[in-house]
Amino acid sequence: MSRGGEMVYIPDDSDFISFREQCESPEGWHCRYNKAGVTVWSQGQEESCTVQKIKTRISCKDVPAETLYDVLHDTRYRKKWDSHMIETYDIGRLTVNADVGYYSWRCPRPLKNRDFVTLRSWLPLGNDYIILNYSVKHPKYPPRKDFVRAVSLQTGYLIKANGAGACVLYYLTQVDPRGSLPKWVVNRVSQFVAPKAMKKIYKAGLKYPEWKRRHDPGYKPWVYPEQNTLPSLSLAELSLQHADSLEHIDETELAEEHLCASDHEA
Repeated sequence: MSRGGEMVYIPDDSDFISFREQCESPEGWHCRYNKAGVTVWSQGQEESCTVQKIKTRISCKDVPAETLYDVLHDTRYRKKWDSHMIETYDIGRLTVNADVGYYSWRCPRPLKNRDFVTLRSWLPLGNDYIILNYSVKHPKYPPRKDFVRAVSLQTGYLIKANGAGACVLYYLTQVDPRGSLPKWVVNRVSQFVAPKAMKKIYKAGLKYPEWKRRHDPGYKPWVYPEQNTLPSLSLAELSLQHADSLEHIDETELAEEHLCASDHEA
């Protein structure tokens, strides 16, 4: 999402509209999975696979679009439903609808765990809600020895209202995991990890209203920016995170049979 330049920038309306079009357009996408209301598409060269685009879609009955928007923003609640997350926190605020944050997650063993530092921005667009992110460098949050620093070229969610009290969720991601991954990992993301993740978000949306009633129900700084107490950041403090400046990990020889048994569980 760097617009081909070297400058870190905050996405504008045209970026959000372009992202929505990518989510909704069928052109150039290959269906990899379509079961139980979840569809997964991929885009990119099969032989390289490293930086493939993945797009997923799920219909969420009984979950209003604004509720799912809250779920995807609420870092406290994320700990309740995202079992792959190791740690997440907000670093600082850029504008009323943009911040910088950190996220680390468990990869299926024997792969190494990954982490990101990303610039995230969000925008209600009519009846839609969009959240976007891409990787940046912050001098106080360099790569850590215990993680492989991955690079989000473009990742985001599109939440579309679908009648009264329901919505459709799209998730589109293009990530460089900074490693030569075995083919089975790429297949597994399409066939298992992505559908499972979408179902978890849906279930999290069903449970969120009750959880939020018991956990500071009025606190939503992504809706009410005056509640935001994060330290202010300047774009000048950030730079683009280029993948080629990070360590490259070759994990192509790791066999699927060594995958931890718990990672197969649905």
